[in-house]
Amino acid sequence: MNTVHCPALLISAPASGQGKTTVTAALARLYREQGQNVVVFKTGPDFLDPMILEQACGQPVYQLDLWMGGETHCRQLLYKAACKADLILIEGVMGLFDGTTSSADLAELFDIPILAVIDATAMAQTFGAIAHGLAHYRNKLPFAGVIANRVASLSHGDMLAESLKDIPYIGALPRDKACELPSRHLGLLQADEITDLNTRIDAAKKLLIDAGFDYQPAAIAFKATQNQNVKPILQGMRIAVARDPAFAFVYKANLEILNEMGAELYYFSPLEDNTLPDADSLYLPGGYPELHLDTLGKNTAMHEAIKLHQQQGKPIVAECGGMLYLLKTLTDKEGQSQNMVGLLDGHATMQQRLSNLGMHSVELPEGKIHGHTFHHSSLQTSMAPITTSKSTRKRGKGEAIYRQERLHASYLHMYFPSNPEASARLFMP
Repeated sequence: MNTVHCPALLISAPASGQGKTTVTAALARLYREQGQNVVVFKTGPDFLDPMILEQACGQPVYQLDLWMGGETHCRQLLYKAACKADLILIEGVMGLFDGTTSSADLAELFDIPILAVIDATAMAQTFGAIAHGLAHYRNKLPFAGVIANRVASLSHGDMLAESLKDIPYIGALPRDKACELPSRHLGLLQADEITDLNTRIDAAKKLLIDAGFDYQPAAIAFKATQNQNVKPILQGMRIAVARDPAFAFVYKANLEILNEMGAELYYFSPLEDNTLPDADSLYLPGGYPELHLDTLGKNTAMHEAIKLHQQQGKPIVAECGGMLYLLKTLTDKEGQSQNMVGLLDGHATMQQRLSNLGMHSVELPEGKIHGHTFHHSSLQTSMAPITTSKSTRKRGKGEAIYRQERLHASYLHMYFPSNPEASARLFMP
């Protein structure tokens, strides 16, 4: 079995909101400007953080998740990256030990050193206690050290460094609004919405350098695994994929696996286009349709094009925001409503609080697929689901799966590499 060596780090934290994305982006930009080819991954199902990280490293960012994709899939992604990269950076999800399979599980399985980002706001010696817990909560966890975030002053940084006993103090990021990343209800803003994103990433990079950061990760071994070639069962099929600011939540791995199975992808914008591409199937991924109510509602030509697509008996796969777009109406948090496409008998309303979150699996007629759910809307409908997804959490709430002829709709964001053939069947005539 072939083995390649490549430096790697997994950037994690005690919890969400500590600054993992800011630090990962700053590191990616810093090492990239040193002339290194930096490949970045994101642990977990997040769509927004990878958009930020792509700007920092200059190339696509893929999800790396043991539960959604499985060990073999993750090993393939890492080996492929290690063959071309000078450095691999992986941004963790939530806290280090949080999740169905955690960032710690990933680091331990592949022996990737952990760099912990800890928000040091209003903290001194307790910083060391938190770092000690992260490093020693689990035996034999590879731990590179810590970066202190939002440090108030040089003397504050000195106190933080002194609180560490056997854990390296790798760097500090001073408190500065110039490098903070803005957010909304589903997480960070989309990269395209942050007009000064590169300036913010560069500011964070400069702050790290000015604080004396000069860490170079050590190389680790990545082993090849047997390629799992997919069958070209979508050969010659044309799939229209919605892609614009309203529909941007799609896994790059989903699109690539469709291509690998032979499909040709054609992108269009429900916001700007009046017609669909000439296609056999339609893919409406998630996003922020609630932020574009008027434009989506008034583009009735696109509504009619989608209705005609369904009347012709062609498949449609609609996930989360894509499903909301196909309902009769959608209402935002301010109470403003707009008519949507109207293919599905239902009305959705955005809520002030999170409605559902978590990793899910679902047994479809086509096969079992893994994915996740994360939404702030509620749905009122008379439609009867054909099945319900199963949450990995003990008290998790499943998501209804709706079918209307060849239309598949749900809040569930499916990860196609978890079962390529089952995913392909959703798009087949």
